[in-house]
Amino acid sequence: MEIKKLTSKTIFRGRVITLTVDRVQLPGGRETDLECIRHPGAAAIVPIDDDDQVLMLRQYRHATGDWLLEVPAGTLDPGESLETCAAREVEEETGYRAGKLQSLGWVWTTPGFTDEKIELFLATELQMGEQQLDGDELLEVVRFPFDEAVRRAAHGDVRDAKSVCALLRAASFRADR
Repeated sequence: MEIKKLTSKTIFRGRVITLTVDRVQLPGGRETDLECIRHPGAAAIVPIDDDDQVLMLRQYRHATGDWLLEVPAGTLDPGESLETCAAREVEEETGYRAGKLQSLGWVWTTPGFTDEKIELFLATELQMGEQQLDGDELLEVVRFPFDEAVRRAAHGDVRDAKSVCALLRAASFRADR
Protein backbone atom coordinates (compact mmCIF):
# COMPACT_ATOMS: atom_id res chain seq x y z
CA MET A 1 0.00 0.00 0.00
CA GLU A 2 1.46 3.29 -1.06
CA ILE A 3 0.75 6.54 0.73
CA LYS A 4 1.74 9.54 -1.35
CA LYS A 5 2.74 12.90 0.16
CA LEU A 6 1.16 15.62 -1.96
CA THR A 7 2.25 18.75 -0.10
CA SER A 8 3.97 19.75 3.13
CA LYS A 9 3.50 23.06 4.93
CA THR A 10 5.72 24.19 7.81
CA ILE A 11 3.56 25.61 10.60
CA PHE A 12 6.28 26.19 13.19
CA ARG A 13 10.07 25.98 13.29
CA GLY A 14 11.66 25.98 16.75
CA ARG A 15 15.20 25.45 17.99
CA VAL A 16 14.71 21.65 18.15
CA ILE A 17 11.49 20.70 16.35
CA THR A 18 9.52 21.64 13.26
CA LEU A 19 5.76 21.15 12.96
CA THR A 20 4.44 20.33 9.50
CA VAL A 21 1.04 19.57 8.07
CA ASP A 22 1.35 17.08 5.23
CA ARG A 23 -1.40 16.51 2.68
CA VAL A 24 -1.31 12.82 1.77
CA GLN A 25 -3.19 10.56 -0.58
CA LEU A 26 -4.21 7.27 1.02
CA PRO A 27 -4.71 4.00 -0.84
CA GLY A 28 -8.00 4.26 -2.69
CA GLY A 29 -7.41 7.93 -3.52
CA ARG A 30 -8.77 9.62 -0.38
CA GLU A 31 -6.76 12.68 0.75
CA THR A 32 -6.17 13.83 4.32
CA ASP A 33 -3.97 16.19 6.34
CA LEU A 34 -1.51 14.71 8.85
CA GLU A 35 0.37 16.75 11.44
CA CYS A 36 3.95 15.74 12.12
CA ILE A 37 6.61 16.98 14.51
CA ARG A 38 9.98 16.67 12.75
CA HIS A 39 12.96 15.99 15.01
CA PRO A 40 16.67 15.64 14.14
CA GLY A 41 17.12 12.47 16.22
CA ALA A 42 18.71 11.77 19.57
CA ALA A 43 20.74 9.40 21.69
CA ALA A 44 19.85 7.89 25.08
CA ILE A 45 22.48 6.28 27.25
CA VAL A 46 22.53 3.76 30.11
CA PRO A 47 25.77 4.63 31.95
CA ILE A 48 26.96 1.88 34.30
CA ASP A 49 29.91 2.45 36.64
CA ASP A 50 32.45 -0.10 37.89
CA ASP A 51 30.21 -0.84 40.91
CA ASP A 52 27.33 -1.86 38.59
CA GLN A 53 25.42 1.32 39.43
CA VAL A 54 23.33 3.04 36.75
CA LEU A 55 23.68 6.81 36.68
CA MET A 56 20.18 8.14 36.13
CA LEU A 57 18.68 11.60 36.20
CA ARG A 58 15.83 12.97 38.26
CA GLN A 59 14.81 15.63 35.75
CA TYR A 60 12.02 18.19 35.62
CA ARG A 61 9.97 17.94 32.41
CA HIS A 62 7.70 20.90 31.78
CA ALA A 63 5.37 19.01 29.42
CA THR A 64 4.48 16.58 32.23
CA GLY A 65 4.59 19.13 35.04
CA ASP A 66 6.61 16.61 37.02
CA TRP A 67 10.05 15.24 37.83
CA LEU A 68 10.89 12.05 35.91
CA LEU A 69 13.50 9.37 36.41
CA GLU A 70 15.43 9.09 33.13
CA VAL A 71 18.64 7.93 31.55
CA PRO A 72 20.84 10.68 30.08
CA ALA A 73 19.81 11.68 26.56
CA GLY A 74 20.05 14.49 24.08
CA THR A 75 19.38 15.74 20.60
CA LEU A 76 21.81 15.36 17.73
CA ASP A 77 23.64 18.51 16.69
CA PRO A 78 23.80 19.15 12.91
CA GLY A 79 26.35 16.81 11.31
CA GLU A 80 27.03 15.00 14.59
CA SER A 81 27.28 11.20 14.75
CA LEU A 82 25.08 9.25 17.14
CA GLU A 83 28.14 8.03 19.06
CA THR A 84 29.48 11.58 19.46
CA CYS A 85 26.07 12.75 20.66
CA ALA A 86 25.89 9.91 23.19
CA ALA A 87 29.39 10.58 24.51
CA ARG A 88 28.71 14.32 24.77
CA GLU A 89 25.35 13.92 26.51
CA VAL A 90 26.46 11.38 29.11
CA GLU A 91 29.31 13.68 30.18
CA GLU A 92 27.30 16.91 30.05
CA GLU A 93 24.49 15.48 32.15
CA THR A 94 26.27 13.11 34.58
CA GLY A 95 29.80 14.51 34.74
CA TYR A 96 31.28 11.16 33.64
CA ARG A 97 32.94 10.25 30.33
CA ALA A 98 32.14 6.92 28.72
CA GLY A 99 35.23 4.83 28.01
CA LYS A 100 33.13 2.41 25.96
CA LEU A 101 29.83 2.87 24.12
CA GLN A 102 27.82 -0.04 22.72
CA SER A 103 24.72 0.37 20.58
CA LEU A 104 21.49 -1.16 21.86
CA GLY A 105 19.56 -0.35 18.68
CA TRP A 106 17.00 2.39 18.19
CA VAL A 107 13.33 3.20 18.79
CA TRP A 108 10.69 5.54 17.41
CA THR A 109 9.60 7.65 20.40
CA THR A 110 5.97 8.37 19.49
CA PRO A 111 5.36 7.47 15.84
CA GLY A 112 1.76 8.64 15.87
CA PHE A 113 2.88 12.26 15.51
CA THR A 114 6.67 12.57 15.37
CA ASP A 115 9.55 11.17 13.35
CA GLU A 116 11.90 11.31 16.36
CA LYS A 117 14.25 8.33 16.37
CA ILE A 118 16.47 7.66 19.40
CA GLU A 119 19.56 5.49 19.30
CA LEU A 120 20.10 3.65 22.59
CA PHE A 121 23.55 3.04 24.05
CA LEU A 122 25.21 1.25 26.94
CA ALA A 123 28.10 3.28 28.41
CA THR A 124 30.75 1.59 30.54
CA GLU A 125 34.31 2.23 31.72
CA LEU A 126 33.17 5.57 33.13
CA GLN A 127 35.75 8.16 34.12
CA MET A 128 35.29 11.49 35.89
CA GLY A 129 34.62 14.30 33.45
CA GLU A 130 32.81 17.62 33.77
CA GLN A 131 29.08 18.10 34.10
CA GLN A 132 27.91 20.97 31.85
CA LEU A 133 24.15 21.40 32.06
CA ASP A 134 22.22 23.50 29.57
CA GLY A 135 20.59 26.60 31.04
CA ASP A 136 17.13 25.02 30.91
CA GLU A 137 18.08 21.66 32.46
CA LEU A 138 16.87 21.01 36.01
CA LEU A 139 18.23 17.66 37.11
CA GLU A 140 20.11 15.69 39.72
CA VAL A 141 22.17 12.55 39.16
CA VAL A 142 20.93 9.53 41.13
CA ARG A 143 22.44 6.04 41.24
CA PHE A 144 20.72 2.69 41.37
CA PRO A 145 22.12 -0.84 41.27
CA PHE A 146 21.64 -2.08 37.70
CA ASP A 147 19.10 -4.75 38.67
CA GLU A 148 17.06 -2.21 40.66
CA ALA A 149 17.04 0.27 37.75
CA VAL A 150 15.79 -2.48 35.41
CA ARG A 151 13.15 -3.53 37.96
CA ARG A 152 12.00 0.09 38.25
CA ALA A 153 11.68 0.27 34.45
CA ALA A 154 9.76 -3.01 34.23
CA HIS A 155 7.39 -2.18 37.10
CA GLY A 156 6.40 1.37 36.16
CA ASP A 157 8.57 3.48 38.46
CA VAL A 158 10.37 4.76 35.36
CA ARG A 159 7.70 6.32 33.13
CA ASP A 160 9.89 7.88 30.46
CA ALA A 161 9.62 5.64 27.37
CA LYS A 162 13.17 6.04 26.09
CA SER A 163 14.52 5.20 29.54
CA VAL A 164 12.32 2.12 29.91
CA CYS A 165 13.40 0.87 26.48
CA ALA A 166 17.08 1.63 27.10
CA LEU A 167 17.16 -0.11 30.49
CA LEU A 168 15.31 -3.20 29.24
CA ARG A 169 17.54 -3.40 26.16
CA ALA A 170 20.63 -3.05 28.37
CA ALA A 171 19.37 -5.92 30.54
CA SER A 172 18.81 -8.09 27.49
CA PHE A 173 22.22 -7.17 26.07
CA ARG A 174 23.96 -8.08 29.31
CA ALA A 175 21.99 -11.36 29.64
CA ASP A 176 23.07 -12.39 26.13
CA ARG A 177 26.76 -11.95 26.95
